[in-house]
Amino acid sequence: MRMFKITACVPSQTRIRTQRELQNTYFTKLVPYENWFREQQRIQKMGGKIVKVELSTGKPGINTGLA
Repeated sequence: MRMFKITACVPSQTRIRTQRELQNTYFTKLVPYENWFREQQRIQKMGGKIVKVELSTGKPGINTGLA
């Protein structure tokens, strides 16, 4: 199955001691080739950036840290 292994950075707001802090969350996930465009738009709408994209093969739901 053709998949993309993407690493992205998404900002997330959290409340700490009554002030707002901006923290970035990095994540890596496998995205099926067919859903790539939708996933790319979702990340960009959240204000995130796609850091790295690799073409890979695998099964959905596996831990990408071990792949």
